[in-house]
Amino acid sequence: MRVLVASHTYIVDLNCEKFRTLAHLEPDVEVTVVVPRRWKPGGVQNRIVEPQGWQDGSFRVVPVSNFSQNNQGMLTFGLDLVKLLRQFRPQVIQVEQGSKGLAYAELITLNRLLGLKAKNLFFTWWNLPYELKFPVSLLEAYNLHNTDGIVSGNQDGADILRDRGYAGPIRVMPQLGVDESRFRPQAQPDLAAQYGIQPGEVVFGFVGRFVAEKGLLTLANALGQLKDHPLPWKWLLLGRGPLKAELEARVTELGIRDRVIWIESVPHDDVPRYINLMSTLVLPSETTYGFKTLTAVGWKEQFGHVLIEAMACQVPVIGSDSGEIPHVIQDAGLVFPEGQADALADRLRQLLEQPELRTDLGKRGYALAMEGYTNRALAQQSLDFYRELVG
Repeated sequence: MRVLVASHTYIVDLNCEKFRTLAHLEPDVEVTVVVPRRWKPGGVQNRIVEPQGWQDGSFRVVPVSNFSQNNQGMLTFGLDLVKLLRQFRPQVIQVEQGSKGLAYAELITLNRLLGLKAKNLFFTWWNLPYELKFPVSLLEAYNLHNTDGIVSGNQDGADILRDRGYAGPIRVMPQLGVDESRFRPQAQPDLAAQYGIQPGEVVFGFVGRFVAEKGLLTLANALGQLKDHPLPWKWLLLGRGPLKAELEARVTELGIRDRVIWIESVPHDDVPRYINLMSTLVLPSETTYGFKTLTAVGWKEQFGHVLIEAMACQVPVIGSDSGEIPHVIQDAGLVFPEGQADALADRLRQLLEQPELRTDLGKRGYALAMEGYTNRALAQQSLDFYRELVG
């Protein structure tokens, strides 16, 4: 089976692991990943990424000339894509720019004009209802009409596409898996000593950006309720963002400032070490809503990749019920109603007081991550879906 994937996501070599694994699952599988030749990552001023092509057996990454260097929806590719399609003749074409992507419309059209007869798929993270105006509504209608299958990063996204009239096959799975060779259980006594974490001390952890929608103020208020608890605990925050000053003021007001460990940034390869410092990882995300010309705008958690990283480290997780979080956690962690500090405090107290529950949830989460969220697991799920579509 020959699979062609197009997305700016794979300009980062680390993000290619799922498809590289897919190419090595069975001898007849070949995977070509098309990436833009020049790309400006969001939020990074004056930085242009020019990825290099590379190959590992039947897997390869091919940079192709592109139009639009920093807008996912407007991304399209140059004529060298036509030559690549003629040579490779994929049986599956997957474009990871959503239902309204111009690149997806481009690949659908080239598929037809070149007589490839490949199955057309797209990947989407979008998980909020929306309405479209012409001509974008026409673009999405064309794309959905010519879609043979969809991979949605979350259940809400799949439900929205059903509501918009798509009746074909949909699989729900994240875009990227977890690397179990890096994210694995490993004690960190030296790192714990470096940050003054005593043996037996419970560490509540957070990894991510310090922004309002991540629910950090709710988490602070919940931890404030444990200020006088007789069992020792600390709060480890790994990340940075515009909410830090307000967060510092809040923990001071709550009287728990001396329990907080701030770690602004660490090398990417060191993140697993810090997750392994945690007794539990908390993702208290909060949905934001608004409306603009009948179109829902806002945010709710699309997946929560840090959850499966913690699970792979056998660290138990607590998450809010925002977006995909309950679907990710299932019965392998604790869930609370988003924004409710009292309910979160109850979940924190459970794990603080019940070490056997921490152990049980850690084991359940690890089993769930190994079964469903590693790159190999997702590669196999993808291959099964492609074979189903190709027949």
